[in-house]
Amino acid sequence: MQTSLDCAGRILDITRPSVMGVLNVTPDSFSDGGRYTTLNKALEHAREMISQGAGIIDVGGESTRPNAQLVSENEEIDRVVPVIEALSVESDVIVSIDTSSARVMKAAVQAGAGIINDVRALSRPGALEAAVECGVPVVLMHSLVEQPVQGFVPEYNDVMESVVEYLVERVKVCELAGIAKEKIILDPGFGGGMFGKTPAYDLALVKRFAELHSLGMPVLAGVSRKSFIGSVLGNGADERLAGSLAVALMLAQAGAQIVRVHDVKETVDMLAMLEAVAAA
Repeated sequence: MQTSLDCAGRILDITRPSVMGVLNVTPDSFSDGGRYTTLNKALEHAREMISQGAGIIDVGGESTRPNAQLVSENEEIDRVVPVIEALSVESDVIVSIDTSSARVMKAAVQAGAGIINDVRALSRPGALEAAVECGVPVVLMHSLVEQPVQGFVPEYNDVMESVVEYLVERVKVCELAGIAKEKIILDPGFGGGMFGKTPAYDLALVKRFAELHSLGMPVLAGVSRKSFIGSVLGNGADERLAGSLAVALMLAQAGAQIVRVHDVKETVDMLAMLEAVAAA
């Protein structure tokens, strides 16, 4: 059984859940857009998340919210590379690059990123070849559309079955291109917009999350502050901490190896209690 991932020389233990802290260096992300658009602010927030226990910092320069502004590859590189370079020099933390663009992947890995986190599962032109060239682990997320559109409503006969079929196909494509299965992380893609889930579908995926482990690869869960939590609780993105922690706990108990979150300290504390009880 696989117990770790080599992320450009930095080792990720997948025998227990790791916390991936979200660092959006964008002006328009749904929850924290505009907060960390300067290098100093981005690094300050990254350092805070590292001190709180984040094992991975996920740096993103392009928003995936509905009707988000399109970003050129050059602009995306200008946003993320200085942050990745600085973090890679001053910290041993694993840095992941949240991108779908081939040039950004190459620039980010050259700057020190150890994971490629692609919400489009390496489907954009050149992305698959870039990931092969980079040689670092990749996160393949299930999504339905190239660009998020407000009001898009998906339909599934069986949402988990559809997610699994999609991910299995993308894994086959990756393996044929030269990416070893041992370097692939799966993400069912919680959320609306391009991720293609209504709240009911998201809840069903949470309930059946453990089924993803039948595919034999590590699984990432990104549910922090998602709209389905707001639909249940009736609150805004900044008021979803309790709901996010509740769902993250369920997914950790269901075997998630990586939990992608905005609220690192609270999630690390929750996981520490879960581990303590399991070891008692």
